[in-house]
Amino acid sequence: MKNIKVGIVQQSCTTNVEDNIAKLCNNVRHLAKQGARLIVLQELHNSLYFCQVEDTNNFNLAETIPGPSTQIYSNLAKELGIVLVTSLFEKRAAGLYHNTAVVFDTDGSVAGKYRKMHIPDDPAYYEKFYFTPGDLGFHPIQTSLGKLGVQVCWDQWYPEGARLMALQGAELLIYPTAIGFESSDTPEEQARQREAWITVQRGHAVANGLPVIAVNRVGYEPDPSGQTNGIQFWGSSFIAGPQGEFIAQASSSEEQNLVVEVDMERSENVRRWWPFLRDRRIEEFSGLTKRFID
Repeated sequence: MKNIKVGIVQQSCTTNVEDNIAKLCNNVRHLAKQGARLIVLQELHNSLYFCQVEDTNNFNLAETIPGPSTQIYSNLAKELGIVLVTSLFEKRAAGLYHNTAVVFDTDGSVAGKYRKMHIPDDPAYYEKFYFTPGDLGFHPIQTSLGKLGVQVCWDQWYPEGARLMALQGAELLIYPTAIGFESSDTPEEQARQREAWITVQRGHAVANGLPVIAVNRVGYEPDPSGQTNGIQFWGSSFIAGPQGEFIAQASSSEEQNLVVEVDMERSENVRRWWPFLRDRRIEEFSGLTKRFID
């Protein structure tokens, strides 16, 4: 396809999972009515971002794949004839859980899934307590709209994953995300963090000559433990073209649905102008497989 209409849902969440899902489904239907063929949701969109605390009760939020949520989103994709990128808390087995993106094709089938590879462990982002690192590797997911290079949140800071997706023919790089401000940081530091998040992903677009879709949640979520002042998710979801140019960007503070048209032929032309893949010195890259070079 020369052009794809892409929809993104940037929304806040509550403690009520059923309400969150209903709200998501309404937003997806709204985007589909506007012509969106590919719709991307934010990270762990069914619930609050529960990783602010280490609490074994939160494992009750996890679901098998396939399971109840995959059935809901499968039916939705089939009903609307869309490709839908979701982000779920996967229960693989008792004591084994993943942060997993599931992609549904236009017929409702599961086109593929990606398990988050890089797992953070920082104050208010205690993901290592919940998630086992992914074991599916970095492989694009083939859909009826093309090959999607889907990764999740913390993966977006690592250029290697984006490159591996591109080398296997990904036509879009997609990052469901949950990231926000720590309240004790100064406004200047908060601005630097948000801009770094945007810049590194625009860099993936430039380095690989591919569009990037990054969808973040928005709004304030308190810390259940009271140890911090919670997270103010900074939204700012965006779609960038293959030269890193902004095609669209959402609010940093408000819920927002966006539909934009992405020119899928532009990547071909950009790669002809800037042939980064041609000039890679792959014979000199062995050091990338080391943790550090002393």
